[in-house]
Amino acid sequence: MTNPDSMIRATRILRREHLSGGEIVDRVVLDSGERHRRRVAMRGAGGLGFLLDLPEAAVLEDGDALVLEDGRLVWVEAAPERLLEIRAASDHALKRLIWHIGNRHIPAEIGAEAFWIADDHVLADMVRGLGGTAEPVERPFRPEGGAYSGGHAHAHGHDHPHGRHHHHHADG
Repeated sequence: MTNPDSMIRATRILRREHLSGGEIVDRVVLDSGERHRRRVAMRGAGGLGFLLDLPEAAVLEDGDALVLEDGRLVWVEAAPERLLEIRAASDHALKRLIWHIGNRHIPAEIGAEAFWIADDHVLADMVRGLGGTAEPVERPFRPEGGAYSGGHAHAHGHDHPHGRHHHHHADG
């Protein structure tokens, strides 16, 4: 590897919703751990070496681009990872499984009807013992709060409590 100080730097993230045109010169394929970074030397699939050098640690999402100092873009792709897709017979049963897994403080991606964790046969057995299903799948992993708890990860979709509106009493 060349000396990081002589490498071109990528100093900001262009989120996928703002990606319009721009010269994409390479792509990096990163797993969930590698997508939460502040400063690290990276090498694109096409061989471009560069230094990711962000002001603070951030989570790179599938489809984002890294902006190089000269304005060129490097596309970010989420690598498929070996995960367990966990499902249950009912919404309540799924919530119980999430609670049991949640007590172990491992990264999890929570969907509407399933959730995903890194493939782990001990947890798969536990889930099955609790009446759920755990199927190995290969897909990008987007754990809640990024790969690490704490830090500046942006959680997706905060649950705002519904139906707690302030009632304005009309004066007669």
